Amino acid sequence: MSVTTEEIVRVCEILPAEKQTEVADFARFLLARQDDEAWEQRLAQSQPRPRLDAFLRETAAEGDEPLDPARL
Repeated sequence: MSVTTEEIVRVCEILPAEKQTEVADFARFLLARQDDEAWEQRLAQSQPRPRLDAFLRETAAEGDEPLDPARL
């Protein structure tokens, strides 16, 4: 376990339960932001994406119809 992780654990043990939950929620928020940033970087790359382009063309050609669970 890293020093930082041990420090976070010690701090959380001192905090009341509702504050521990807030710390965990904030950590999850930071993790989600990190994932979002990684996707943003991938999408910002100018490389061609033929499979994605083909998928978008096919789905646009299908038109709008309600989702039919029987066809899934």
